[in-house]
Amino acid sequence: MATAGEGMTRDELLALPAAIDLDTANRALSIGRSTGYALAKRGRYPVKVLRLGNAYRVITADLLRVLAIEPSASEIAEPGLCA
Repeated sequence: MATAGEGMTRDELLALPAAIDLDTANRALSIGRSTGYALAKRGRYPVKVLRLGNAYRVITADLLRVLAIEPSASEIAEPGLCA
């Protein structure tokens, strides 16, 4: 597993749930925590950020699109099957 300062591997990114917290998105984009929260607050984050109460959330599909990561057919789970 990559450390917080190293970003995330392709496998880690593809294993993320449908929506993630801002700290995880920051790690995926190699953005520091303070910078990430400041960008989100100003509406300048690299992907759309959802504000849910006091929490920020990022849709993983949007994050993967910005990172130009597309899962191969074998990496996409069939509906109804658990990985």
